[in-house]
Amino acid sequence: MTFPGGRWIEHWDPEDETFWKETGERTARRNLFFSVLSEHIGFSVWTLWSVLVLFMGPEYGLTPADKFLLTSVVTLVGAVVRVPYTFAVAVFGGRNWTIVSAGLLLVPTVAAFAVMEPGTSFSTFLLVGLLAGIGGGNFASSMTNINAFFPLRKKGWALGLNAGGGNVGVPVIQLAALAIIGANGGPRVLLGIYIPLILVAAVLAARFMDNLASVKNDTGAAKDAARDAHTWIMSVLYVGTFGSFIGYSFAFGQVLTTQFGRTPLQAAYLTFIGPLLGSLIRPLGGRLADRYGGARITLWNFVAMAAATAVLVAASTAESLALFVAAFVVLFVLTGLGNGSTFKMIPGIFQNKALGKGLTGEAAVAYGRRLSGASMGLIGAAGALGGVAINLAFRQSFLSLGSGTGAFVAFLVFYAVCYAVTWAVYLRRPVTRPAAGPAAGAEPKAQLSHAEV
Repeated sequence: MTFPGGRWIEHWDPEDETFWKETGERTARRNLFFSVLSEHIGFSVWTLWSVLVLFMGPEYGLTPADKFLLTSVVTLVGAVVRVPYTFAVAVFGGRNWTIVSAGLLLVPTVAAFAVMEPGTSFSTFLLVGLLAGIGGGNFASSMTNINAFFPLRKKGWALGLNAGGGNVGVPVIQLAALAIIGANGGPRVLLGIYIPLILVAAVLAARFMDNLASVKNDTGAAKDAARDAHTWIMSVLYVGTFGSFIGYSFAFGQVLTTQFGRTPLQAAYLTFIGPLLGSLIRPLGGRLADRYGGARITLWNFVAMAAATAVLVAASTAESLALFVAAFVVLFVLTGLGNGSTFKMIPGIFQNKALGKGLTGEAAVAYGRRLSGASMGLIGAAGALGGVAINLAFRQSFLSLGSGTGAFVAFLVFYAVCYAVTWAVYLRRPVTRPAAGPAAGAEPKAQLSHAEV
């Protein structure tokens, strides 16, 4: 069932090369561009409070622990709403839901504009912060929508570009805050800039995007994805990559001001660099995964993330600001690469499952698209929950040790776990190869052992 109204495309077959070259690619790229714009502003609104806390000096009466708790609840809501946002695309259509989800960003932005002043209670800030979490949902609906537009051979690049363009919303709002703080402006100036931008994104989505009639509402796909072990295995890996990216994006400025005594302006000069580079490199992670296999790129990326975290532990212990910032920026870059490679794995995993079931041609493509689209919402939500864990870990580390060192040690251990999971599930070759064909029970593990995902 599709709702009336809007721009609906009845026939969509991106795996057909003739269709793709003649009409498909042009349409898919147009939808990708305006999807990125809306998702970009959604990310900015979601991470708004990571910037607003830098404006909140002693006159606001908030402790560092209060600020970490505030950013944690924002991240939590952003994670939870990703699940319904994923399935909203199939109910309302990708274009229609992009318009709605963009318009909803006005609610937290206007609310923050109204309460952002000394004397506001901490509970009020928490409530308004909860509203900002809806910005995190735009990612899930955008990724599900764009996943349906592109053929399997192009998904790594397309999903990486879509997500990377959205992720850039984090450093952009940090840069805007830097300019405003530097000009002695207040937080309401920043909020006032974003209100018209939200309206522009909604109008452009209405004018230039399309709905795909082939993306039907399918509650069975959600149930099947939730039952599949690979959905939850990939959730763990995405916690390691995207959870790190969004968690560090929220926490970096607070760590600099709390542990290293930087002023809000000094922190703002540094906080945008890591998220910017991590966002820009995400499409490269997808491109590398298209070429070499997502599992291989993901595996070695976790090795590099663990190494960068070990340097952060040393820098934090030695209280070396220069080494700390350099290592943190490198870690941000690696989270971006890993974001691209892990999300590329998802369509390949379910495509291989289809082949393992004996499906071929369009039936295999439809099966893979159905489950990969449904699983992306669950995986994206789990990944964002990693950002909650990171902020809570920093909060506890500062309460217990007075620094972030303890949190970094915990992150290092988790990256080692992610490495082990990637190798064991997607790269380790079985001792004996099963016979070809569905009758031989060519289930996911045998199909996926060569990491062609």
